[in-house]
Amino acid sequence: MRSIRRKSTSDRWISGRAPVQAAVAAAVGLVLSAYPLSCRAQSEPEPSINDYLPPSEPEVTRDEWRQRIEDARRRAKEASRERREHPELYKPIPEDPDLVATERLLRDDSLQRGDIVTTKKGMFVYQGRSDQPRRDQDFVPVNPKSVR
Repeated sequence: MRSIRRKSTSDRWISGRAPVQAAVAAAVGLVLSAYPLSCRAQSEPEPSINDYLPPSEPEVTRDEWRQRIEDARRRAKEASRERREHPELYKPIPEDPDLVATERLLRDDSLQRGDIVTTKKGMFVYQGRSDQPRRDQDFVPVNPKSVR
């Protein structure tokens, strides 16, 4: 492609795509000169870390931050040593199997009036209603002599 050479308004020779670029640059220059730009650094300061912290908490110095980290490490080591020296304090409390079974019976939605359940304390007939919450009184003991 043969480049076109012509003279611009500033008496410089421009060729090829340069006339378009020069025209865009001139248009941008006119637009920018119509709207004066103010120096942002002088009118609006950049946000600091304090702008993001709650107002009640001042900025922490490096030494204070390091002290907090050291305190946290010390507390973690103390807790670890305490668990090693007294493991009996941290064992889970075993649940009473009878209590767990009773709670399971009271929460069982499939029970219907007349169902028989067996526990360590014996056999019981469920006499409650499905539209009411279950109570201990809804389970009536089965008399083994009356079954015979």
